[in-house]
Amino acid sequence: MNLTEFIKTWCRWVPFDNSRDRLSLKEKSNFDCIFWGSSDGKEGCRVYEQRPLQCRAFPFWDHIVLSQEAWKNAGLKCPGIGKGEWHSKNQIDNWVFQTEEEPVIERELPRIGV
Repeated sequence: MNLTEFIKTWCRWVPFDNSRDRLSLKEKSNFDCIFWGSSDGKEGCRVYEQRPLQCRAFPFWDHIVLSQEAWKNAGLKCPGIGKGEWHSKNQIDNWVFQTEEEPVIERELPRIGV
C-alpha cells in the first residue's frame, strides 16, 4: 500500500491549534487504535511487527516519563505498564528523542477573513 492510500484508509486529521491540523491514526468508537483487535483468537495489535514509532515507544512518551506521578497515572489506564520487558534509560531516552525528531504531518488551515 502506498503512503497516499494508507493515509486515506487509516488516518484522519485532528485539530492541533487554531492554524493547523495534524495527521493521526484513526481510532475506534471506544478510542482503541484502529489496528487493535482480535486475530487467531488473541487480542492485540494486528500490525505489531510494522507498528509506527509512536506505538513502539509507548509508554515511554515524554509526558508519561516526565515524573513518577505521570507514570503512575498512565499505569492506571494501561494494565501493561510496569509488566513488560525491562528497558534501559538509554533505550527510553532514544525513543523519546526519536519521537521528538520524527516528522509530524501537518496541514495549514485556511485563514478566514484574510
